[in-house]
Amino acid sequence: MAYITIQPPFTFQFQEMPKKELERYFQWFMEVLPQRLNELTEEVKQTPGFETWQSDCSPASLDTLGEWFAGQVETRNRAQEEVQAIQNRLLFPIDISGDELTNRTFSLAMDVGMYFSQVLVKDYPSLRWEQPFGNKKFADYGQPLLAGFGAVALNPVRIAVTLAYGLASKNKTGKRLREVYDYWAQRVSP
Repeated sequence: MAYITIQPPFTFQFQEMPKKELERYFQWFMEVLPQRLNELTEEVKQTPGFETWQSDCSPASLDTLGEWFAGQVETRNRAQEEVQAIQNRLLFPIDISGDELTNRTFSLAMDVGMYFSQVLVKDYPSLRWEQPFGNKKFADYGQPLLAGFGAVALNPVRIAVTLAYGLASKNKTGKRLREVYDYWAQRVSP
């Protein structure tokens, strides 16, 4: 069975989406979460060397998943128009990488982020999903976040996408997924 990339019926321009559309996105995210976990599990188990991985939502499962994910991250060359569009949005000039994650990698990152969230929720049932609408300048405006870490909420998909960039640049290893879990687990509110 070939991996099916996630196809959200929404843009990812969260700050520009109307609130009703963001609410539909949140509902869609929650509805597809179990399906995406199954898709991820099948993809991992089809990879030589990872056939016995157990998607049991244990912290230990993140060790193997991180190692697997590190071998899956791929990049493509950015078109000059993409680089220019990014530069046009910047307030201050910075160097823009000529590489971008592939669509498959973004999809896998979303799936890994969803799985990561379920490991936290299984271990810490006090965690709950929320969707912030307070300030459109907030980086995670309108996105599904896990709350229950005090004043800060966690965007598990952003965590996985950031990890993918770190893996692509060779600044991080697959061990980072478990390290991030351990960091957030220590911050769960009593």
